[in-house]
Amino acid sequence: MTTLNHHRVGKGEPLVLVHGIGSRWQVWEPVIGALAESFEVIAVDLPGFGNSAPLAETTVDNLTDALADFLVEQGLERPHLAGNSMGGLITLNLGARGLARSVTAFSPIAFWDTSGRIWCQQSLGKSRMLARRLQPALPTILGTAVGRTAFLSLVFGKAWAVNAQVAVATANGAADAPGFESALASFADAKLDENGSLADIPVTIAWGNRDILLTYLTQSRRARTDLPNARHVTLHGSGHTPFYDDPEACARAVFDTAGTGIQ
Repeated sequence: MTTLNHHRVGKGEPLVLVHGIGSRWQVWEPVIGALAESFEVIAVDLPGFGNSAPLAETTVDNLTDALADFLVEQGLERPHLAGNSMGGLITLNLGARGLARSVTAFSPIAFWDTSGRIWCQQSLGKSRMLARRLQPALPTILGTAVGRTAFLSLVFGKAWAVNAQVAVATANGAADAPGFESALASFADAKLDENGSLADIPVTIAWGNRDILLTYLTQSRRARTDLPNARHVTLHGSGHTPFYDDPEACARAVFDTAGTGIQ
């Protein structure tokens, strides 16, 4: 079994929130309060990220298996799932295995072409390298709107508006994650599970139109082609990790997918 660090709050049907590479459960904080009014929310740290111990080998597939084990360990039978970036693909593939009641994926990976994947890997790898090199100076750099914009626009659509404490924690989370490099390398093999089926559950793909990491115009279009039965939503003004950019729209996407209606 796989015990993962997690934050659990609220009452109702279970909803598991899954972060992206280099992130941690706290990335969902802007939406957790709203979601917890209708769901039992379980926000996890994937192995090798946040406060969860790393796997012997960290790949997207192994992280998916680890989360499936966690669902069993916690007695979470077919919860609603929501994921961002790498977590978006993980939740889609768990849905394809029949392990979810609904899936909401925010800018999921694997809807790229080769050049798009390489751009993603190189951009994230260089950003982490820079964060590690400048780590002692991050509180000063990210203490200004200009610094946050320069440093974090790869993930946030409105990086200048994120408060300094969140910005520093975001950068440190990527810099310190032991699972980062091997998970990033495994993006070369990451793909949507073609042996499963998502047709029997509600699925929403939500994409920020300011996403420059997994480019909105090209990759959201491919997602629409590959998942024609899903509901596709554009988050206007939001970036790759949209929860600080527009928490209300992000919460609404989950509520609508799960069939509860916005609260």
